[in-house]
Amino acid sequence: MSDSRLPDALAGFGVTFSGMFRKTITEQYPEQKEPTARRYHGRHQLNRYADGLEKCIGCELCAWACPADAIYVEGADNTDDERYSPGERYGRVYQINYLRCIGCGLCIEACPTRALTMTNEYEMAAPTRAGMIYEKDQLLAPMEPGMRPTPHPMAEGTRAENYYRGDVGPDA
Repeated sequence: MSDSRLPDALAGFGVTFSGMFRKTITEQYPEQKEPTARRYHGRHQLNRYADGLEKCIGCELCAWACPADAIYVEGADNTDDERYSPGERYGRVYQINYLRCIGCGLCIEACPTRALTMTNEYEMAAPTRAGMIYEKDQLLAPMEPGMRPTPHPMAEGTRAENYYRGDVGPDA
């Protein structure tokens, strides 16, 4: 080693030796779970209106916006006997492949009804690859008190516009 490179090598060894005697920073996960940042992009959630109808209208804009092609949506028409959302259509099949998802949030921005949001849940693991493809029933928001399970008709005297404006409550 030439004399001009010797000070650089000693400086490198100095960094190494100084790090050897510092206190180790270790997170005690999973025993101690630290809270995530407020705007953390975790698992997706399909939201519901206050009476239990689904916000997803099956427009497939989230799937088109996804750069990783991780979302698959298949829309279907609502009928008078089976109504899942206030509009004409609903998302009959909704899948997110978390093996492909990069957590960018572009699907959230594309959603016209705010049906799709991201939670702070980050513990997503499965024993098989197929278990990492979340289906609609895994993505739907849990039923809150006062909500009715779908399918059910829209609240009496309301139209789809009332839902989109937020004019429908849980006891409507």
